[in-house]
Amino acid sequence: MTKDIQTYHIPVLLKPAVDGLDIRPEGTYVDTTLGGGGHTREILSRLGPQGRLLGFDQDEDAERNIPDDPRFTFVRSNFRFLHNFLRYHGISQIDGLLADLGVSSHHFDDSERGFSFRFDGALDMRMNKRAGQTAADIVNTYSEERLANVFYLYGELKNSRKLAAALVKARAAAPINTIGAFLDIVKPFFGREREKKEMARVFQALRIEVNQEMEALKEMLYAATDALRPGGRLAVITYHSLEDRMVKNLIKTGNVEGKMEKDFFGNTQTPFRAVNNKVIVPDDDETARNPRSRSAKLRIAEKL
Repeated sequence: MTKDIQTYHIPVLLKPAVDGLDIRPEGTYVDTTLGGGGHTREILSRLGPQGRLLGFDQDEDAERNIPDDPRFTFVRSNFRFLHNFLRYHGISQIDGLLADLGVSSHHFDDSERGFSFRFDGALDMRMNKRAGQTAADIVNTYSEERLANVFYLYGELKNSRKLAAALVKARAAAPINTIGAFLDIVKPFFGREREKKEMARVFQALRIEVNQEMEALKEMLYAATDALRPGGRLAVITYHSLEDRMVKNLIKTGNVEGKMEKDFFGNTQTPFRAVNNKVIVPDDDETARNPRSRSAKLRIAEKL
């Protein structure tokens, strides 16, 4: 079992993230992304007998990593429903919340999930295999303008309109249901020297849209803000600028848009104090062990 957990996902920024929660042994905590269970097990190791931890994950594959611990409660759901499940479990306030927003290496290495352009397979990309539209649904049904917006907003691709036009033209001849068919259409738009980086952005954009990641993150961050007790900690690991901007804005201004509201004296009103004014990133040893950690950024804040 230990081997299975380790190969499922190597936890990123494990010690800095859990250290940032400043664990109280008797406290109540939330890990919004159970995944391989690395962060979860570290939090449990620091809790006392009266401590409590809720772990969220919408992916059924994560269930194999549920710790056998009476202090742990698993919630098989998207973390956007944090508020509802805290209420369901009779929890009014929490002492800390950790969110690792990265996609598990397990997902990238599973050809059947459609997260990686390294394999052929179904163009799926759903975190929750039980519901929702697939990447193929989006590619085959969205209007050209809507597709272009997805690639521009979530992949920050300058040639988003050309990509969208090519996909709409191709699907008129035959549905685009596999990664291979998708790659045949979009690869010609990228030079060989930047192909992998640009393709990663294309797949990131589709994955974000499929799983409604930005909306889910926004809802979770606001629910966490309401649930954290004064002195409680928020620790979030992000992997791209869109996520990081939302977390940074929330800490700085109290909202994900970054709209500043000031009091009578000109002070910005925010429910948080940044614990680390400078973003925390993995050191060289960690990136050597786990290349996918290279883009990770950790922000920690304390509820005022």
